[in-house]
Amino acid sequence: MSLPAQLSPPTPVTDFAEAAAIIARLESLTTRHDVHALGEHVTWRSLGSGTPLVLIHGGHGSWLHWVRNIETLAQQHTVYVPDLPGYGASGPMTASPDDLDHLVRVTIASLDQLIGESTPLHLAGFSFGGLVASHIAAQRGQVRKLALLGSAGHGTPRRQTLAMVNWRRSTDEAAMLDDLRHNLQALMIHDPAQIDALALTVHRDACVNTHFRSKKLSQSASVPAVLAPLTVPMRCVWGEFDATAQADLAGPVLQDGRSERAWDAMPGAGHWLMFERPDAVNSLMLAWFTD
Repeated sequence: MSLPAQLSPPTPVTDFAEAAAIIARLESLTTRHDVHALGEHVTWRSLGSGTPLVLIHGGHGSWLHWVRNIETLAQQHTVYVPDLPGYGASGPMTASPDDLDHLVRVTIASLDQLIGESTPLHLAGFSFGGLVASHIAAQRGQVRKLALLGSAGHGTPRRQTLAMVNWRRSTDEAAMLDDLRHNLQALMIHDPAQIDALALTVHRDACVNTHFRSKKLSQSASVPAVLAPLTVPMRCVWGEFDATAQADLAGPVLQDGRSERAWDAMPGAGHWLMFERPDAVNSLMLAWFTD
């Protein structure tokens, strides 16, 4: 299956009030589920009907990493999107803030409360969420197809050239937004025009509400071993300009010569490819996850 034809990037959202309205509208469309599992609280949101499609956000992220994808994907699936334990509305975990095993077990247990532990599903993960999704697929099973977008944990060289800044040292809101804009350019988004009010709003709120330490896990080489026993069909996609990986290096590592796996580079996109090229990513995912 080839990549969709190159589509125009979205029109930037220039006003913060408009960004807030976009998020509020999406919140109003979704159903919120506050689930307690293994001593933790996990907030999920759902929308649509059909085979469950679970979307896992990245590190320093929230369910709104998928802000430009949920509504379209829900046209064919029941989309379930968590704030992972230690993130967003789910709040801090009672366990250590870098306990990946606990995070994965809690995520699976809370999901199974919503859909049932034997229910088949499709699964997608972005960045650190690709690593988490790999663990979910390995531990839970019942995954029909897997998509890893900008996945972390591949262990191949990163190509980030612009250093991050510590936004926590900002003296006021304007300075904080400037620091976050810099970090989005350094790591997340290739086209500076796409670092708009919506991207900044999502990123600001996610950073403030992140309590899990994912950096070392993301920069590890753990995912190939996790994926090794899986035979589920898998599609890996990185942005052409992803600062965290080079697709032609990371792709073959995760594909591992398996015929049921494929990898691609999304033209024109950076790391946060489903935000920067939502139409192309949505078309790809709808086609990939067709039952």
